[in-house]
Amino acid sequence: MTEATPRQRKKILIVTAHPEPDSLNAALTGFAAGELRAAGHEVRVSDLYAMKWKAGVDADDFPDHAIDRRLDVLAVSGQATLAGRLAPDIAAEQEKVRWSDAVILQFPMWWFSVPALLKGWIDRVFTFEFAHGPSVPPPYSEGALAGRRALLSVTIGARESAFRERGIHGALPDVLFPLQHGLLWFTGMAPLEPFTVYDAIDVPEGRFAAAKREYGQRLAGLFTDEPVPFRSLVGGDYGRDMRLRPGVAAPGTSGLGVHLRPRG
Repeated sequence: MTEATPRQRKKILIVTAHPEPDSLNAALTGFAAGELRAAGHEVRVSDLYAMKWKAGVDADDFPDHAIDRRLDVLAVSGQATLAGRLAPDIAAEQEKVRWSDAVILQFPMWWFSVPALLKGWIDRVFTFEFAHGPSVPPPYSEGALAGRRALLSVTIGARESAFRERGIHGALPDVLFPLQHGLLWFTGMAPLEPFTVYDAIDVPEGRFAAAKREYGQRLAGLFTDEPVPFRSLVGGDYGRDMRLRPGVAAPGTSGLGVHLRPRG
């Protein structure tokens, strides 16, 4: 990577979830942090297993919540967020997200989703009135976390062909849609095309070297590559019922692809 000038230097948060310190995911995390720092960027890493991150949302997340009251998670989390009264571990991670210009989620795909600790990081950190809510900009547009880039770096045990068109597991953009669109774009972050390593059960040194070269190119384009062109909620493509207006999608477009603007 070319070293960034002072004006180009950015702040990147890497959130990673794998229980093995010598795993492929750990190696990719270390590689990304090293590449970005060598380019002059500032990097923070949240290693959820090393941190012993608590995955489940419960009343302990909200210190002011009375134990004899019903726990309405949405309402209570919003009140605690606005009051600055969240559990310290949540507040610390929210501060990292606010600090960042880009967020990288590094994880193995387990059962077509993220590991439980990473899902728990999302559930606990992206609280009401922090990531969405009436006090922040609307979703699927500028959003609460607008101005940030986001990249999923995913290791997948299956072969690539199984996640392509007609692949038995479904097309990868569809499998990752809940994260790319439902988490990142919903909150205003600009998601890039994911970086993936397939056949990740056993990666020989030669293939790992090739993966690092490809990942290095993706990291170099973290702030210049075109993000996934998801449609904006406020751009006129959707009606008041939040449904895509008739005739907006190109003829023949179907499935989740209708939520993408044509490129070019």
